[in-house]
Amino acid sequence: MAGEITLHEASWAHDRLALESVRRAVFIEEQRVPEHEEWDAMDAPSRHVLALDANRDAVGTGRLDPTGKIGRVAVLPQYRGRGIGVAIVRRLVGLAESIGLQEVHLNAQVEAVGFYERLGFRPEGPVFDEVGILHRRMRRKIGKVDEQRSGHGNPEHPVKPG
Repeated sequence: MAGEITLHEASWAHDRLALESVRRAVFIEEQRVPEHEEWDAMDAPSRHVLALDANRDAVGTGRLDPTGKIGRVAVLPQYRGRGIGVAIVRRLVGLAESIGLQEVHLNAQVEAVGFYERLGFRPEGPVFDEVGILHRRMRRKIGKVDEQRSGHGNPEHPVKPG
């Protein structure tokens, strides 16, 4: 098991294999999302974050598309519970803020709604099916998060910026 995890901004053009490896393992293999549903036209124009372990192997990812939608947040099963997902989402929100967006939104899997609520996202609208998995749309204003409710990851397993 690797120790330290670092986050890096990534691009589809340069880091596609690493981004695909995590998403393939989590979404296509683990969650059984049809492969043709996983890859889309938003990959290329999106800003991506890649979590790497001490061996520089990809262990997590997420993306921010030009509309302010966060998506494809995934962490390999053996690396979950270490604050990596929290760090990825925070970095994506920071990227959104850096390009002048005032809010971000996402479609959270129903099981992950609480995770996103702790990061300042609020559910809106009904539960819906997306790629055979129940989801809920969520939104977060940038810079308006109540720090007490936003969580700070797992202090025992900090993720360092890359």
